Amino acid sequence: MIISTTDTIPNKEIDAILGIARGSTVRARNIGRDVFAGLKNIVGGEIEEYTKLQAHSREQAMQRMTQDAKKIGANAVINVRLTTSMVMQGASEILAYGTAVKFK
Repeated sequence: MIISTTDTIPNKEIDAILGIARGSTVRARNIGRDVFAGLKNIVGGEIEEYTKLQAHSREQAMQRMTQDAKKIGANAVINVRLTTSMVMQGASEILAYGTAVKFK
């Protein structure tokens, strides 16, 4: 499966646009991370626990998008985008989406 943020892939010709492929995950912080993050907030610097949580969430959303694309017969997803939104205090959604296509 080719995943790209561009709308074309060199040396590939799109045969069909199959629709939008999407994948998301909603993650909540936990009390252990929050305590450590609170301490980090006082002294400054990167809050590595949250960085890792967000990175894992992005990967999961991308995997789900790829699975969605495979279900509709795509062999690539182009124009891939990621977005984040807060769904409630302490929980956010990561959404990965793009155009599912089939190459010749």
